[in-house]
Amino acid sequence: MFENIKKYYYTMIPHLTDDEWNAMQQCIQIKEFSKGDHMVKQGEICNYVYFINAGFSRFYQMINGKEISTGFTGENEFVSAYDSFLTRQPAVENLDALENTQTFCLSYQNIQTLYIEYPVYQIFGRKIAEKLFIWINQRNNALLLLSPEQRYTSMIENNSKLPQRIPQYMLASYIGVTPEHLSRIRKKMMTK
Repeated sequence: MFENIKKYYYTMIPHLTDDEWNAMQQCIQIKEFSKGDHMVKQGEICNYVYFINAGFSRFYQMINGKEISTGFTGENEFVSAYDSFLTRQPAVENLDALENTQTFCLSYQNIQTLYIEYPVYQIFGRKIAEKLFIWINQRNNALLLLSPEQRYTSMIENNSKLPQRIPQYMLASYIGVTPEHLSRIRKKMMTK
């Protein structure tokens, strides 16, 4: 059952011992979310880091009564309102399941215990934080430096299945355009 998450850990920490993995496995909880369920609500403290075993999730913020998508996460990836998780302050965005989603999750307290008892997990925590920093930096650069067409093309190059899994209005808000503008971008790309 834990094969996907185990493979992920061993990719990040190839020298992980059986004892270290067993300690991790004992901390993992299984949580399932139905399509539309909130995994984290804006204004609440995020208490878990989720590994998506199956399904898809979306980050979004409510701005002037409008949903603005800020990120999507699928199978074999970790997801969390990480700033809230680390600081123990209320989350500034929502995280919801776009599909029925099965997760393996770790609580804040369990992670802190693993860091102390098995220092190898500090390396893993640092690598996850580095990946998140790089993703945020790339996202910011894309919003500042790329045209909407380039942002859409880049998004598709990084994950060609996104248009099939995400409603057009969510994709549009993610790249910073209206759904109508996204339709024009897609039409233009198909004629090339």
